[in-house]
Amino acid sequence: MKLQVLSDNRQLFQSLKKEHGLSIYLETEKHKCLLDTGASDYFIQNASEIEVYVEEIDYVFISHGHSDHIGGLIDFLNINKKAKVILSENALLQRFFSLRKGLREISANKELRQFKDRFVFVDSYTVFDDEIHVFPCNVCHFPTPKANKTLMKKVGDELTNDDFNHELVFSFGKDRQVVYTGCAHCGIMNILDSVVKTVKKPVAALIGGFHLLDGDDLYESEKEIDEIVEFLNAGFADTSFYTGHCTGVKAYSQMKQKLGSRLNLFYAGFTVNINI
Repeated sequence: MKLQVLSDNRQLFQSLKKEHGLSIYLETEKHKCLLDTGASDYFIQNASEIEVYVEEIDYVFISHGHSDHIGGLIDFLNINKKAKVILSENALLQRFFSLRKGLREISANKELRQFKDRFVFVDSYTVFDDEIHVFPCNVCHFPTPKANKTLMKKVGDELTNDDFNHELVFSFGKDRQVVYTGCAHCGIMNILDSVVKTVKKPVAALIGGFHLLDGDDLYESEKEIDEIVEFLNAGFADTSFYTGHCTGVKAYSQMKQKLGSRLNLFYAGFTVNINI
């Protein structure tokens, strides 16, 4: 299985564009897939630079409805005429806001509704072509990221905390699986617990943001990050982890000390081949 990061907060070299967004190309023996579409058309420009052909993509998987993951979808749909888009209907029906650095809207583009015949809405465990598993994260035994408290959605005329009923988990593979977290708003531990209980196959690799932001005591403490590492070591000792986007530098560095070569930082232009 081949993965190439098309959009991220960092880039491999200057000719690639970077943004606060995430998009990853994933290729299996049967399918060419796009995991999220970043915040803009930068992922399309970067794909051209590293010879990924977006016109050939079969499926787009949208992890949740925030604009840094769905912002480039309309640009993609204007180029690619065949791919089906897998997402939660709640990602399009709701309006989302961030309180970080001032109140701002982070919803999907309303013009996406013109492409509704391209969408496949998922609200429960669904399998595509025997190797792609899609489901909401229904397990909440473990803490969710503290930075979630800065994310809101509109209910009527009021803003309320985002409950992430628009977030989906994606797993790829028949015998062993590669899991995509998006931003992991439900928490990496909850997502992995949900994967084990739903798909019931070993996790070869996990890729995506962990939503562990750097900052003051508003976010995870060193002790809380160590507890996440302990969970990963205890239940997923043979799993490789790849993260970037919404994983802070301090959180990554602390996890790297404990996970070693099993944890790697990705960026636009990053490529990895995973044997499953």
